[in-house]
Amino acid sequence: MRTTDRILELDCSQTSLTFFQRLVNGFATLSSVLRVIRNRMEINKLNELDDNQLKDIGLSRTDLTSAFLASTFFEDPSEHLTKSARNRGPTSLFRSRKD
Repeated sequence: MRTTDRILELDCSQTSLTFFQRLVNGFATLSSVLRVIRNRMEINKLNELDDNQLKDIGLSRTDLTSAFLASTFFEDPSEHLTKSARNRGPTSLFRSRKD
């Protein structure tokens, strides 16, 4: 019985991106940066609300401040605010039923 050796040549070099792929990557990056900037502007508008209005949406002043301090310029602070509101939500509903 005879065996034959097969040699597979693998092309392990990285392929370069096409112009269209580079263009799509550039637009995706630009889109995410613009989304972060827009979210920061919207959170700045939340500072104009009084404490009762913030409480209605499940936030406090300290949540707004900590969201800005916890995130760098290019990070989205809205994720921090979403987590804060979700964590506070069930407890505030329970309190309102007790009253």
